[in-house]
Amino acid sequence: MVTSQASLFDAPGDDQRIIGMLTPGEGFAVVEDSVGWAWGYAGERRRVGYVRSAALGPKVRS
Repeated sequence: MVTSQASLFDAPGDDQRIIGMLTPGEGFAVVEDSVGWAWGYAGERRRVGYVRSAALGPKVRS
């Protein structure tokens, strides 16, 4: 889950293209998390991209 407003990027890096914004409370399914960047998908439209790992809450296991 997103814990603070964050940009969704098309590649890992602050200088990459922003493809969306994520808001606190929005779900984000992490596929991979490495070197401070999480890759996954968000929201009902399942927007795929990268977000800074620090913008996400603790991992939840089911």
